[in-house]
Amino acid sequence: MKKLFIIATFISLISCKESSDTSSNIITGDKEITLEEIWNGTFSPKRMNALNSMNGDFYSLLNSDENGNTTVDKYSYETLEKVETIVYSKDLKELRSFESYSFNNDETKLILGTNFNKIYRRSYTGTFYAYDIASKKMSLIGEDIQEPIFSPDNQKVAFAKNNNLFIKDFSKNKLTQITKDGKKNSIINGITDWVYEEEFGFVRAFEWSKDSKYLAFLRFDETNVPTFSMDIVGKELYPNQQVFKYPKAGEENAKVTLHTYNVANSKTAKISLGDYEYIPRIKWSNTPAVLVATTLNRQQNNLKLHKVNALRTSSSILLNETDKAYIDIHDNLTFLNDNSFIWTSEKDGYNHIYHYDFNGNLINQITKGNWEVTNYYGFKPSKKTIYYQSVENGSINRGVYSINLDGSNKKLLSNKEGQNSAAFSTNLNYFINTYSSATNAPVYDLYTAEGNKIKNIVNNIDLEEELSTYKMSPKEFSTIEINGNDLNMWMMKPADFDPNKEYPMLMFQYSGPGSQQVANRWNGANDYWHNMLAQKGVIVVCVDGRGTGFKGADFKKSTYLNLVKYETEDQIAAAKKLAERSYIDENNIGIWGWSFGGHMSTNALLKGNDVFSMAIAVAPVTSWRFYDTVYTERFLRTPQENPAGYDENSPINYPEKLNGKYLLVHGTGDDNVHVQNTYRMINSLIDANKQFDMFIVPDRAHGIRKGSTMRLNLFTKMTNFVEENLINTTTEIKG
Repeated sequence: MKKLFIIATFISLISCKESSDTSSNIITGDKEITLEEIWNGTFSPKRMNALNSMNGDFYSLLNSDENGNTTVDKYSYETLEKVETIVYSKDLKELRSFESYSFNNDETKLILGTNFNKIYRRSYTGTFYAYDIASKKMSLIGEDIQEPIFSPDNQKVAFAKNNNLFIKDFSKNKLTQITKDGKKNSIINGITDWVYEEEFGFVRAFEWSKDSKYLAFLRFDETNVPTFSMDIVGKELYPNQQVFKYPKAGEENAKVTLHTYNVANSKTAKISLGDYEYIPRIKWSNTPAVLVATTLNRQQNNLKLHKVNALRTSSSILLNETDKAYIDIHDNLTFLNDNSFIWTSEKDGYNHIYHYDFNGNLINQITKGNWEVTNYYGFKPSKKTIYYQSVENGSINRGVYSINLDGSNKKLLSNKEGQNSAAFSTNLNYFINTYSSATNAPVYDLYTAEGNKIKNIVNNIDLEEELSTYKMSPKEFSTIEINGNDLNMWMMKPADFDPNKEYPMLMFQYSGPGSQQVANRWNGANDYWHNMLAQKGVIVVCVDGRGTGFKGADFKKSTYLNLVKYETEDQIAAAKKLAERSYIDENNIGIWGWSFGGHMSTNALLKGNDVFSMAIAVAPVTSWRFYDTVYTERFLRTPQENPAGYDENSPINYPEKLNGKYLLVHGTGDDNVHVQNTYRMINSLIDANKQFDMFIVPDRAHGIRKGSTMRLNLFTKMTNFVEENLINTTTEIKG
């Protein structure tokens, strides 16, 4: 059951379509994009509030009125009309409004949340209430609690508070504390630690069994995990210090164990799972007392699904996958009525859908081909049909498909090109398709599960018409042959591009394992900034090099044990090859990126000092020794096993290679990529007597967003740096 922060959270769209490098620019209007417009929402498309699929052909939305009151409203998929208002905060005495809601299984009750306080990227505490829809009565679950969830029998709510687990039984008006050893920076029960939340992507580490008789949970003993601290400047006389456990590469992880709590006898049992390092997923099967737990070894190349019998507190191996590099964790474990299960895997070289029985025997591989499944939507038993998303129509596109359980009768249900994503009704009779491309603003359409479009819900024709008055430069999609690979690329030229002139070039990339920046999707904020730079006479280019995603496991995992080495070589080689074009000023080529991309831009400037003349690095990793265990060791193993993989591509070890102009940006409140990375880079550059520019931003986290003018201020700084060190330099040379 997902919590929905629907006022602030939206269905994401995005996409673009492949075209050749010979595509021509379309010069439209003459208005120029400004930084203020990019960051004040001028170009924001209309979106649908994120919907929650309900039982039957219905969905719900969290809406608000002009007075700040909130409602949970029920809609019909078939008509898109509102059927009823389920709850209206104006009618509640206990709270004026709420920010999240979640249903119990039979949709007779709601959990309403408010007063949220953010912890890390996904975690927060809040005040939560249980609301009975029929009686309209509301009762407090708890304050400053985390992740409340109804039991399937609708009588109880489990939640976490202060690193301990609790069950509130409304039928008996009784609160039971399940664990009592929770302690900050020591023991966590039922909630993930920092590194699990960040890298395995979940917070709630407890799950009810289907019969409500058991609660399975993970216990984290992080006593021996090294501590990291950050000073938070704030507005008081003295700064505060944020102290938390953060396992850097090669250091000790939390000891994570699996436990089951028996509601009837109030006893907790520890489940033995053999040798493992991580438990990144737990999920109950359709057999009430049987849980499936996923484990990984520390190198993350040996994944096991354990069939756990809670009644006997025993376990056996259901499925075991190994890989020569690493295995990515996903949520695509789905149990069918007979307890056979759907699973996705890269074991044939591409991510595909498989069907297994409950003894772990393969029934069949459902999807096949030299393309990737990118999302699994569900299985409809009455039609024995699976719904999924994939890149079958080109790695920069996404399409929505159906296929029979036996692998027959595959059908494209959405648009062929661009990015399509689906929000299906619970019974899989309808879906709302979100579509966009590089030239088409987001559109939301209602479809039947057979792929028949019923009606348009939301479009952005007004935005497209408004943008037609601006000097917009379309992305030209192509591929470029680099180091034996055809790499996806887009190029954005000035609207008044003249092939007989020379232009400076700025490359943008992220380059992280499995990522994608060259995609057939609608504009984000960076795209408008790149358009603004194109207006100023810059050619902007993006190349997805080796290690990026959606082109098969071998391509993605080619950077294994040498993170950033081959990615850097590809960016340098691409810059050199593009510099051979007559309209590129070979003396004025820059590169920029954020996070992993900041590491890359730094590395490219230093190792490619014969081609790059400037770089901007925002929140960069500068040594993988400073980053967390789960992410870093997945790609490099530990520093003890692979010291060269860590040090030979760390720019703090060769600062003397800096010849160009360099801007370093970092937030001091970054709990993810610590500002330590930038501080160490600064010291290395000082030791090498190299000049550079820096922008250290107090208290900002990895996204550097806090404050209404923060992004405007940051991108003004970056724009000025590009103008001074790329645009004006070209003008002087051509002068």
